[in-house]
Amino acid sequence: MSETDAGQGGWIRDTARDGAARALRAAFLWGSRRRRLAQLAARSALTRGTVQRFVAGERLTDALAALERLHAQGLATTVDVLGESVTTVEAAQTAAERYVEVLDALANRGLDRNVSVKLTQIGLDVDQALCRAHLLRIVAHAAELDAFVRVDMEDHHHTERTLELVREIHAVHPNVGVVIQAYLRRSAADVAMLNRERIRVRLCKGAYDEPAEVAFPHKLDVDDSFRRLAEALLLEGEYPALATHDALLVSWVRGFAEREGIERSRFEFQMLYGVRRDLQLSLARQGYTVRVYVPFGTEWYPYFMRRLAERPANVLFMLRSVLREGRRHPGR
Repeated sequence: MSETDAGQGGWIRDTARDGAARALRAAFLWGSRRRRLAQLAARSALTRGTVQRFVAGERLTDALAALERLHAQGLATTVDVLGESVTTVEAAQTAAERYVEVLDALANRGLDRNVSVKLTQIGLDVDQALCRAHLLRIVAHAAELDAFVRVDMEDHHHTERTLELVREIHAVHPNVGVVIQAYLRRSAADVAMLNRERIRVRLCKGAYDEPAEVAFPHKLDVDDSFRRLAEALLLEGEYPALATHDALLVSWVRGFAEREGIERSRFEFQMLYGVRRDLQLSLARQGYTVRVYVPFGTEWYPYFMRRLAERPANVLFMLRSVLREGRRHPGR
């Protein structure tokens, strides 16, 4: 076989794996939007047991206990009250009040005063003015507690409105930041704008099923975009948070920062609760700030399905749990 043939064979294998991964991802993301599947999952003791790996619990007390365990291990944290895409004014109001409650609880416990919120959870798809009022209330209350609010990014239909609201509120309260997704083609321009305005960015790869015209469809392209955006954030950004579980990208970030003389205090890594715990602890022991994204609440199903969509290892973990449960209860 010639070198050309070998190279073409590798390309075909990589392309096939990429296609299979995208198909699996699309299937899980489709499932994340099916209410009937969510109802079935909520009734399944097996599913709920597996979810505990990725979700700190359904109650605030569960989350607080998880936060204390993580802090004892030298890890920083941010809290996500699970929920998104609300359709009523009342649900948006309840979510905003829940975040105020969480901020107070973090302050009272002496825990990291850092939360992450989705704008559709506080009314973005109901009324943008309503959402703005809720976000302003949360961020203003956080400012009183010397706390930080990160606005999560959702699918590309919400990107422009999310950035608009964050920029508007940041002009009044600088204790708010936002997430940028490396797979979106627009993200380089967004990062440049956010760097100019000194708005803190969490950079992640992206977790939604997006069309190719707005997002890079191939993993290699997403990884390249992540590196380019991380470079811009490390050189010009305001305390960026680099959110990845990819050991190769983590190694690249470390190497780039060392070559450029960027101190470890000028950025942090962020990872999800229950994912790559070994890598989290290893980085923390080496003096890097590692912030763990800790979700809790009853609305765990869409979040859980996106975690399965993101990494095949998560699917394998769930399948192993199913097999173990089957061996323990063969008659079920």
